[in-house]
Amino acid sequence: MKTVAICAQKGGGGKTSIAVHLATAATHSGYAAAIIDLDPQQSAASWGDDRGDNPPEVISGQANRLHVLLEAAAKEGFDLVVIDTGPAADAAARRTAELADLVLIPCRPATFDLKAIRTTLHLVEATLKPAWVVLNAAPPRSRTVDEAIAVVRGLGAAVAPIVICNRAAFSHAVISGQTAEEFEPGGKAAGEIAKLWNWVRRELKIPAPQRTPD
Repeated sequence: MKTVAICAQKGGGGKTSIAVHLATAATHSGYAAAIIDLDPQQSAASWGDDRGDNPPEVISGQANRLHVLLEAAAKEGFDLVVIDTGPAADAAARRTAELADLVLIPCRPATFDLKAIRTTLHLVEATLKPAWVVLNAAPPRSRTVDEAIAVVRGLGAAVAPIVICNRAAFSHAVISGQTAEEFEPGGKAAGEIAKLWNWVRRELKIPAPQRTPD
């Protein structure tokens, strides 16, 4: 089982959106995926309620029990667990990063957001786990993205090669417990998530699924 932690100190960066889209993309690819929602706002859990019995499974939990939840997920045979963390850079966030195989740090390409990731970057660096900043809700076809990439790299951090743009399909989809891929198959938002998932899968070296994709 592989584990991805979605971490960021500042709220509004799109942690939950990235978490639910990655986990759902994994299920559509034939993997058994789950989301562990550690955010006190429980946005992922609410999305899961709207989704009903459709995978991925969403598990509500507390950071101090994360190791127990991960052990249970491994026993249940999940291939991938995506952890949606709360907006804080504290001991709980550090413990989450320590238990993950990969850490993704969503960040909007805006000045305040870019400044706010410094604390998260320092926290993750201390865990020695591979971490990447994912630029999210970016304006399409804008120099802002190139400038943000330069800022992140200037902080000594790695930037994921896939940029997620600000597209209406993302916000419309999650309202009804869907993802962009389900709401608008073949759309640009769906394509960006597919590329992000394929990149994450390669980074984690996840073998081919044993299940038939949707």
